[in-house]
Amino acid sequence: MNKLFETVIVRPPGKNYRECISTNPQKKTVNLKLAIKQHREYVKILRENGIEVIELPPLDNYPDSVFIQDTAIIGLKSKTAVISRFGKEKRRGEEISIRKFLEGMKFKIKNIKPPGTLEGGDVLVTDQKIVFIGESQRTNKEGINQFTQYFPNLKIIKIPITKIFHLLSGVSYLGNKTIAISPHLVNPKYFESFKLITIPSNESYANNMLYIGDRKVIIPLGYPKTREKLVKEGYKPIEVNVSEYWKCDGGITCLNLPLYKLL
Repeated sequence: MNKLFETVIVRPPGKNYRECISTNPQKKTVNLKLAIKQHREYVKILRENGIEVIELPPLDNYPDSVFIQDTAIIGLKSKTAVISRFGKEKRRGEEISIRKFLEGMKFKIKNIKPPGTLEGGDVLVTDQKIVFIGESQRTNKEGINQFTQYFPNLKIIKIPITKIFHLLSGVSYLGNKTIAISPHLVNPKYFESFKLITIPSNESYANNMLYIGDRKVIIPLGYPKTREKLVKEGYKPIEVNVSEYWKCDGGITCLNLPLYKLL
């Protein structure tokens, strides 16, 4: 089965990670040492499963910079990188070092310009020449329009998001025209041509999962119903403890920035 990506960029949490933007009542209990350990374990799992990992240094002045997925959408095929413009002003600036890094890798850089906003967590890439983008608190219509102009050969489907910060907290693409979805968070009608695996509503955090090819899916530890459902559908779930990222409203996909082979 085709892999969407074989290389990702990651960034460990910085010294001030505990100051992350979060609505989670457990935020006060964030343990930086444990967060660093969990990040190392996450990277190890990616490498053990054939994903090349480029690790950038921490950005100590940006508490949320470990959630690197939001900074850009990178297309290997077109050698184009769309640099995000954060909906949350507090996060603006995280994208600067990513832009410089990708310029060094000779990518064509496209920027989301004001008043547009677009964050990577709202962009669901598939291998069907379709990209779904959440119009959310963090990504607006103007940002989506700009992205559409940068990738004219793709079909862009816009999805209104009101119950979660980012689209990828409610849907994940699992290859083979299959999508994991939390229907109480994202309307399934936008995915009519896809097979849907419904994630139990009391385990919706597990919907932020990462498909890495060969039927392997990285999921957060502690969601047995989701694990069981994936196994039943022929997938191989790999569990990783991301408790310290859950406390900062982040998940499995947020921690890596893929270089998409098909974009």
